[in-house]
Amino acid sequence: MTNDTKSPDTTIFQLGGDLPVRRVGYGTMRLADNPGDPTGPEAPIWTAPTDRAAAVALLRTAAEAGVTLFDTADAYALGAGEELLAEALAPYRDEIAVATKVGVVRPSPTEWVPLGHPAYLRQQAELSLRRLRTDRIDLLYLHRLDENVPVAEQIGALKRLQEEGKVRHIGLSEVTVAQLTEAEAVAPIAAVQNLYNLATRAHEAVVEHTAGRGIAFVPFFPVAMGGHAGPDGPVARVAREVGATPSQTALAWLLHRSPHILPIPGTSSAAHLVENLGALDVTLTEEQFARLGEEVGAGSGS
Repeated sequence: MTNDTKSPDTTIFQLGGDLPVRRVGYGTMRLADNPGDPTGPEAPIWTAPTDRAAAVALLRTAAEAGVTLFDTADAYALGAGEELLAEALAPYRDEIAVATKVGVVRPSPTEWVPLGHPAYLRQQAELSLRRLRTDRIDLLYLHRLDENVPVAEQIGALKRLQEEGKVRHIGLSEVTVAQLTEAEAVAPIAAVQNLYNLATRAHEAVVEHTAGRGIAFVPFFPVAMGGHAGPDGPVARVAREVGATPSQTALAWLLHRSPHILPIPGTSSAAHLVENLGALDVTLTEEQFARLGEEVGAGSGS
């Protein structure tokens, strides 16, 4: 007698229980600004990319390489990021999911100010729908909670959009377990996007909470740099053991951490994009996973 039962595909996550996405997505924040502008956390993300054709080509390369979750925000280049995605991904729209965010205003290139007034959130969602050229946003995050507006009112605005069919799933970004629990009392939360990587693990409690609730945990800046990532560091040592690059190994650690983790590394390089996707094929042993967590944690203050 043969066993026809197939093992589940661990490279796929059902976002919100009904939207299958590959577990390595693509964060598009870096597709902005001019050559020579600061990168990383200091990047202004203020203007559309100088070479728009190259950015469009990169996004299409990502889709053709198998990325199915693309992440942007209305605050990226004042909406130009959403317009770029709509243009680039139009041929693939039925095969991908696009996540965007509302709830932050940009008075200047150096300011990111939470604004959670319900009327503002609804207006920004309507603008995102236009810029993304769609009638329903696959995943709409509240970019940041506004401490001056009750959580129930902020989430309630997104829930109304969901009830109207304009939003499929709701997400939150940079929240604590207490904030997430408060939001869940208002509407189902499908995803949480927090800063988390091998070297920065302040949100372990959120990782655990979301795992138990079937909520996707989407770490941004998932590939941390620093001393641990050097050629003689613990990440490079394990990378050599498994025949992968350090970036792939750092992403593989996240994928191994829990099946509900969906990293969204960003890059402006097609080669790095394909390299990042290769993390889905990297397998760590339990010993390698634990060793990375211990050695990098010890050196990073996690």
